Amino acid sequence: MIKVLLVDDHTMVRKGIRMLLQAYSDIQIVGECADGNDAIIKTNQLTPDVILLDLSMPGGLDGFATSKEIRKNTPQPKIVLLTMYDEEIYVQQALTQGIDGYILKNSHGETLIDAIRAVFRGQHFYKTSVADDKIKEWMSLAHEQESRTIPSQLTDREKEIVRLTVLGFSNKEMADELSISVKTVENHKTNIMQKLGLTSKRELIQYAIKNKYLDLAF
Repeated sequence: MIKVLLVDDHTMVRKGIRMLLQAYSDIQIVGECADGNDAIIKTNQLTPDVILLDLSMPGGLDGFATSKEIRKNTPQPKIVLLTMYDEEIYVQQALTQGIDGYILKNSHGETLIDAIRAVFRGQHFYKTSVADDKIKEWMSLAHEQESRTIPSQLTDREKEIVRLTVLGFSNKEMADELSISVKTVENHKTNIMQKLGLTSKRELIQYAIKNKYLDLAF
């Protein structure tokens, strides 16, 4: 029996996944969470075999930060990220962080079942638009990658703005998340780009991935 923990901030998404998984006799849903903090607690309590983890969640802990915290205390569970993000930078970050599975939320139900069973057996399961050869290359590089120190020229708040930018938060969503004004968010972004000598959002995202800003938890 594969014990599964569902982590998604949308109740209807969790309900839909639960209904899907309940049709399979080899899978048992042991719990549900709506945010990363609760996921960390319930992982310790319920000892799931596989965690289905939403990438974008409120409350300060996204899927990357949540998986990092979970692995500190309970490295045994396999983690499958569920997301709408199909860009290479997110897939590469998942591989760099050692995430076991990565599938899109618009995938067929059978894909989710295959992912759960595959990671439970100790395999990686990535179903995205990124070519398999590139995924294998990144996976190999991830094993060889040395730890990097995050540059110190940005303040903690600026680093947090960078992380939320990479995760797709709008200025308004960042303002709500950080309890600051939209104007303050815009000022932080201007300062960040000037400090780093960058000119586009894509350059900022590439910089953040390279320097492991998604590993940060605030």
